[in-house]
Amino acid sequence: MIDIKFNEDELKALYLEEVQKRLDKIELQSLLMDSKQLCRMLSLSWPTVEKMFLRDPNFPSIRIGSKWLFNRREVERYINLWSIEIKKKSKGA
Repeated sequence: MIDIKFNEDELKALYLEEVQKRLDKIELQSLLMDSKQLCRMLSLSWPTVEKMFLRDPNFPSIRIGSKWLFNRREVERYINLWSIEIKKKSKGA
């Protein structure tokens, strides 16, 4: 006979961890991000995002009323190109 015992707290922690992983994955797959998601993606504060990116007319942003939305894939492309340019400038300086 096999006797199996579960620690409910550990099981709950594992369950919640897995749920969070799946929620994070779903968020990454979403097409549009709001300003909070953009800040989290870039690891920057909103004032820094405004200063560095929103002033650039080429930055992929959509304003609907007072809300900002950003296409995740377009932002990723923009940031990749931007980082290449920054590296070139820092090597040339």
